Amino acid sequence: MRVSVHNTAGETVGEIELREDIFGVPINVPVMHQALVRQQANARLGTHKTKTRGEVRGGGRKPWRQKGTGRARHGSIREPQWRGGGVAHGPRPRSYRQKMPRKMRRLAYRSALSVKAKERQIIVLDDLQMPAPKTRGMASILEALAVDSSALILLPGENVNVEKSANNLPNVKILRANYLNIRDLLGYDYLLMPLGALEVIEIILG
Repeated sequence: MRVSVHNTAGETVGEIELREDIFGVPINVPVMHQALVRQQANARLGTHKTKTRGEVRGGGRKPWRQKGTGRARHGSIREPQWRGGGVAHGPRPRSYRQKMPRKMRRLAYRSALSVKAKERQIIVLDDLQMPAPKTRGMASILEALAVDSSALILLPGENVNVEKSANNLPNVKILRANYLNIRDLLGYDYLLMPLGALEVIEIILG
C-alpha cells in the first residue's frame, strides 16, 4: 500500500510503500479484543481489600446469653450482618495479570495498524520537529494535515519540544514508537508518525 508523505505544512513531498505484512494483514478482531482486555487487566493494581470478621476490631465478647432472651443467638457483634461488622466474601488483594503469546500480541498490533491503513487514517510525515514548545504551533500542524478528530502521534525517540507542544491539546497523545500499544492504537482516530517512527515500527513488528 502506497501512502503520501507530508511535511508539517500539509504539503505532499513524496510517497512511501507501507509493508503489507504489517499494514495489510487480514484483520483479526478477536485477537485485538483479547490484547485490549489483557492490557487493561494488567493495568489494574488489585489492591482492594475489605476486613473479615476476624480482622475487625472488637467483638470478643458474646453480646448476650445463648438462650432465654427471645432474641436471635449471636456470638459476636462483628458478624457480617451487624453494623460495623466484617464483610463476607469481600474483595481481597489479587493479581489480574493475563498472559498472551508474543505472536498473538504482534498480530493484534498488525491488525490494528491494518485497520488504520484501510480507513486511510495513517498520516506519514517526512519529519516532525519544533524549535520551541508551542501548543499553537502543534495545533496548526494538525489543522494543516486535516486532522479533525483525535490523534496519536508516534515519535522515533525523545523530542521534548514536540512532546510539550501536544500535552495541552485535547484528544491528542504523544507516544514513542517503541511503546506502541493496542489501547492507544484503538483509542485514537488518526495515527501520525514521521519516517523515523515508521522505521521503528517496522523493526519491532517486521
